[in-house]
Amino acid sequence: MNFKHLHYFWAAAKAGGIVRASEQLHITPQTLSGQIKLLEDSLGSPLFQKRGRGLELTPEGRTALSYADQIFALGAELEAALGSRGEGARALDFRVGIADAVPKSIAYRLLEPALGIAEPVRLICHEGNFRDLLGQLSVQRIDLVIADEPMGRQVGVKAFNHTLGTTAMSFFATPALRRTLRGEFPQCLDRAPMLIQGASSAARQRLDLWLAEHRLRPRAIGEFDDAALLKAFGGEGRGVFMTPEVLEEETCTQYGVEVIGRAAGLIEEFFAISVERRVTHPCVVAITKAARGRFRRRRGAG
Repeated sequence: MNFKHLHYFWAAAKAGGIVRASEQLHITPQTLSGQIKLLEDSLGSPLFQKRGRGLELTPEGRTALSYADQIFALGAELEAALGSRGEGARALDFRVGIADAVPKSIAYRLLEPALGIAEPVRLICHEGNFRDLLGQLSVQRIDLVIADEPMGRQVGVKAFNHTLGTTAMSFFATPALRRTLRGEFPQCLDRAPMLIQGASSAARQRLDLWLAEHRLRPRAIGEFDDAALLKAFGGEGRGVFMTPEVLEEETCTQYGVEVIGRAAGLIEEFFAISVERRVTHPCVVAITKAARGRFRRRRGAG
């Protein structure tokens, strides 16, 4: 396979079209189309198909793009590792996998101390499925995994859990929706419309147990793997939703919602998972040390 052809395809897919990509690459659209056609011929599959006046990726094209992303990301890492990006102090690469269930604001708060250590750091973040990230950790493609659940023994990966902190969960609703709820918290959640986390997430499993304990049966009108999308629906008044208590002020300001209650018995935990039993990596040391003072829990209901 000609990797120059692959790069042209990758550029077109990222740019969203042949014309825009050709402008970025400083070649004619005809030349770019021809190079991509040669790649399609070598792979034996069409990578783009017409959609109205534009193009969209075929299923084979989406697969090829996924591999191309990895290939060119590894190329960039190789360049950095060999110091080919210029003179001066070489930054310490810190590769982190963030489980997709971890809210982005929490991930930032946990990782930010790594950028404050004495030596320069280049932070490389990957988001993905928890088990997939553990697989990458096992072959040392990443240095650390940030997750909202510990690694279980059944996974078969030689790594260690380091507790970063815990926080109670808060429940939110728009002012208009709040006025329709009956009773005090948490009883007001019974039969209330609710937006909940996806069934496979640790937060969802803890929520289900907490609801059962309090004999509450809200109407689940939506399940979301993406926390930001869940909160976006909540900000439109589609349902009550929960998020970590440490994000209360940010959530209220960004989505125009109010806190309707706090569940002291419903806890969100965050873990750093590394191949080191005793942490020595300077970035991981900074993260674990700073995390101890970053989570505060108020006393809530339940």
